[in-house]
Amino acid sequence: MPECASTNAEAQALIVKNSATDGCTIITDKQTAGRGQRGNRWEAVPGENLTLSVIWRPTFLAAADQFQLSQAVALGVLDWATGLLGPDAALRVKWPNDIFYGSQKLGGILIENTLSGPKIQYSVVGIGLNVNQREFGMPTATSLAWLTGRPYALPTQAVRLLECLERRYLQLRSGRVSQLRYDYLQALYRYQQRHYYEIEGVRTAGQIVGVDETGRLAVEIEGQLRTFGLQEIRYIH
Repeated sequence: MPECASTNAEAQALIVKNSATDGCTIITDKQTAGRGQRGNRWEAVPGENLTLSVIWRPTFLAAADQFQLSQAVALGVLDWATGLLGPDAALRVKWPNDIFYGSQKLGGILIENTLSGPKIQYSVVGIGLNVNQREFGMPTATSLAWLTGRPYALPTQAVRLLECLERRYLQLRSGRVSQLRYDYLQALYRYQQRHYYEIEGVRTAGQIVGVDETGRLAVEIEGQLRTFGLQEIRYIH
């Protein structure tokens, strides 16, 4: 569609109307109210980037294991970006599932799950990727075109992205969870490196050592292992 408030909202509307098929994708040139993690808005110049939502029905996945889906999606997007920038590119997944090149954000992911008892009934996978945009309101953002100096055909890249996502989703569905977890940790931004973070308003040194089963970030601080949710730790650059 040429324009919508949010592709995730459009996907949720299809689910409510019982019109959502597994793998159905909503893609738009312009989002007027795109959403990101922590309630942030996702800003993108119309017609220059990929903004889409995929509807899946991962009924095989327990609600307690929903971070496994987050890992699969992040890795699918990372596979797509690696295919364009090369295997030696400084591409990483910043916990929980932002896509970074070096210390700059290339894309964001917002997954909204609908639960039915102990299982996931529907997942709406919202993805925003900076492709052809060259100017940003913040210095921490980048794009494919900025990194390579060339434009990309968005329809072609959308197809390639969906193929990469499907491969990782099938990997999850086939139960290859250990491989997904390993790949995710190897791609994790600042993994096993010592950096500074803000925790409860205090600047604290720590080392990311992993992610627990529920998706909480595990950080070693002064010899003690602590875990954090999304709102409980902030990266300091």
